[in-house]
Amino acid sequence: MSDDPGENGQPDPSDPLDSFDEIIDAETTRDPDLAVIEAGSRTLRTQGGPPEADVPGRPEDPETDAALRAVETELATRWGETKLEPSVTRIAALMDVLGDPQRSYPSIHITGTNGKTSTARMIEALLGAFELRTGRYTSPHVQSITERISLDGAPMSAERFIETYQDVKPYVEMVDAQQEYRLSFFEVLTGMAYAAFADAPVDVAVVEVGMGGSWDATNVIDGDVAVVTPIDLDHTDRLGETPGEIATEKSGIVKQDATVILAQQPVDAAQVMLKKAVDVNATVAREGLEFGVVARQVAVGGQLATLRGLGGEYDEVYLPLHGAHQAHNAAVALAAVEAFFGVGAQRPERLDLDTVRQAFAAVASPGRMEVVRRSPTVVLDAAHNPAGARVTAEAVGEAFQFSRLIGVVGASGDKNVRGLLEAFEPVFAEVVVTQNSSHRAMDADELAGVAVEVFGEDRVQVEPRLPDALEAAITLAEEEGEFSGGGVLVTGSVITVGEARLLLGKG
Repeated sequence: MSDDPGENGQPDPSDPLDSFDEIIDAETTRDPDLAVIEAGSRTLRTQGGPPEADVPGRPEDPETDAALRAVETELATRWGETKLEPSVTRIAALMDVLGDPQRSYPSIHITGTNGKTSTARMIEALLGAFELRTGRYTSPHVQSITERISLDGAPMSAERFIETYQDVKPYVEMVDAQQEYRLSFFEVLTGMAYAAFADAPVDVAVVEVGMGGSWDATNVIDGDVAVVTPIDLDHTDRLGETPGEIATEKSGIVKQDATVILAQQPVDAAQVMLKKAVDVNATVAREGLEFGVVARQVAVGGQLATLRGLGGEYDEVYLPLHGAHQAHNAAVALAAVEAFFGVGAQRPERLDLDTVRQAFAAVASPGRMEVVRRSPTVVLDAAHNPAGARVTAEAVGEAFQFSRLIGVVGASGDKNVRGLLEAFEPVFAEVVVTQNSSHRAMDADELAGVAVEVFGEDRVQVEPRLPDALEAAITLAEEEGEFSGGGVLVTGSVITVGEARLLLGKG
């Protein structure tokens, strides 16, 4: 950024970089002690897609569907994603017997609390638009387990998923026999993803952590680029009770001499991340300083943004996703891809603008502010913690002019449900509480008890079955008449959103 003052010591209005100064004003208040940390860290300062893929449904071929169900049944016998033994010992052993497939390609590793999957999809789209073959590993899935592993921008086919599982199964059983605990559901899927990427082979892997960072099963890769989306409170029983404590665990993905793309963070989380970067001689690019969102405006079906990347400004970027948070995710994704290509370090010029525009215009993120029905409009969003709920509430108010918004909420019992409901209270006229089919789902009556305390009894309706909850919410949204502008937002859990998506005819 330019440090040259204009006349009378004021910024030169003709300097195109001055408009970017507004980004800094929006940055989280910074602790003076961070300056000391940053002094020891190198920072990036510039001098100078695949087609849209929907969520897959069940295989049409009965034999393939039966084989996939058999794989799902076998995986279900393992520890689920909420039962953890914090260690990478087992996954490292699996990688060893598989021949360390994760070492055969470079990778971009993504951690944070919210926005990881959307950011991963954007990174994947950008890399694909620049003609790189990509592998993407994200979690959890919205509808189909095969969503978690993508090749060339599309979920792995059921046939290939089954084949990959059968290929790694003997090695999984070998490791199971040697370890105190069997490999978990997530560890096996991680091994499958890394093996599939090597077999493809891919030019680059885009990998989202499952939980945390240091001991997450994905952390047997050494990401050339480490991406940290905004950190907030979630999984506090496992990761810590403050953003700083959570950041300590998540900083484990930052490896020696890597590049760190750091979204706007609470001060204590930023401090932890910057200190880790110093310790491992990592290069840091920070949202609000080295890159960010310069401007954005609501557009039909999404938004139009001007992004400041490491290599310069990218204007008129259409993003078919709603909400300011998605624009910030786009800025993070752009900086990550620039860093991967060496922009801001070896290369001072920006990426090809038309290619960047093309990539972002093709991005999809199912279950994230996704419209699945009209008259009334039904929107799905997988917000499952207070931070996610706050940005969703803001986004739905910006993108839609609902005269009456009805919420359908089905949450997991291990989440901060009160905080989630409090974030939605200002925007929901009424809320229909329900539960999804997961064993983790909070009982609808228990959820209703919390909802009544937040919304008041007159604004809460209980429908334990999700189909009934959707029908009730749509009826409430239509009460003011056909042209009333009522809408429905289904939220609270990825599982709730996935099941609602199926009920509403998607996938």
